[in-house]
Amino acid sequence: MISRRDFVKGGAALVSIGTTADSLLKGAVAFASQNPAYVAGNGKILVLVQLAGGNDGINTLLPLGDPAYRDARRQLGVAAETALPLQDGFAFHPALSGLKGLWDSGKLAVVQGVGYPNQDYSHFKSMAIWQSGDPELALRDGWLGRTLEKLESQEHDPFLGFNIGSSTPAELRTDAVPVPSVQDPANYGFQVRGRVVEGDARTATLMKLYEQYPAASPYGALLETTVDSAVSSAALLKQAGEVYTPAVAYPQTPFASGLSVLAQAIVGKVGMRVGHISLGGFDTHNQQSVEHPALLKQLDEGLSAFYADLAAQGMSNDVLVLTWSEFGRRVQENANDGTDHGSASVLFALGDG
Repeated sequence: MISRRDFVKGGAALVSIGTTADSLLKGAVAFASQNPAYVAGNGKILVLVQLAGGNDGINTLLPLGDPAYRDARRQLGVAAETALPLQDGFAFHPALSGLKGLWDSGKLAVVQGVGYPNQDYSHFKSMAIWQSGDPELALRDGWLGRTLEKLESQEHDPFLGFNIGSSTPAELRTDAVPVPSVQDPANYGFQVRGRVVEGDARTATLMKLYEQYPAASPYGALLETTVDSAVSSAALLKQAGEVYTPAVAYPQTPFASGLSVLAQAIVGKVGMRVGHISLGGFDTHNQQSVEHPALLKQLDEGLSAFYADLAAQGMSNDVLVLTWSEFGRRVQENANDGTDHGSASVLFALGDG
């Protein structure tokens, strides 16, 4: 295993024990300051993957070398013969075979034991801390929202931030930069009676109404910026879809389909610097032996296809995928074939860098 010090100095694949969200973010800032590839205006892209509900890091990265694991997980413990060994007594869950291959090829880093001080095990507070990047919850906007504000002063692309879903996630929230949220590109645009239209007379009339609203009026600048972003982002995403053909077959899951949309935006060069997607269901208080492997399989197959697609398109060197979950699960399994809220968990970082 490699220490946090090595990570901050530029280490690649590592497992770091006892990292807090606060120190991880500070370390990332220090790492960026020492590496010229990670600066504003360089075209690099972050894709953030939220594992919503509190992923069980202990059954994701298995501490098979610790006898306490088997003692605490008599029902949920993964058999050593089926696990995918890494190093130093750790192994991946058998559902993570694609990520294991990416680990072996040096494309995947693992950061173990990531959390924040004084954990109170609340989904809402934990997510708010992660999304604001502030354990004290004193900062108003999301940590990526604040980042987008700085990038927007240099780059003005409507897809600077891009979310797969129906509403803007809190970490991307900012009043200054509109962030498109898309579930299906085919439905992203002006709609009349539930159908996306182009050149419709009612749409043209609506645009004229927006144009006549004075920018100096209350919320005028925000309205103008939002409308401009909506129009231009819909056109850009359509154009990106016309030039993008997936290089791999994505799994037939909503998560993988969302990753394919992000790949479309990346390959289509719409100016995206931050992408976001969620995979939910990780609050495994019961039936974890069935539900958790299925979720890990979705994660594994989706991310493996996403990376392979970007690599084939010559874009994998420009993209970093980072996973996070609001907290982990307790070491001791409960009586309902599950685990209860814990503190720290494990993060994955995927990419050529």
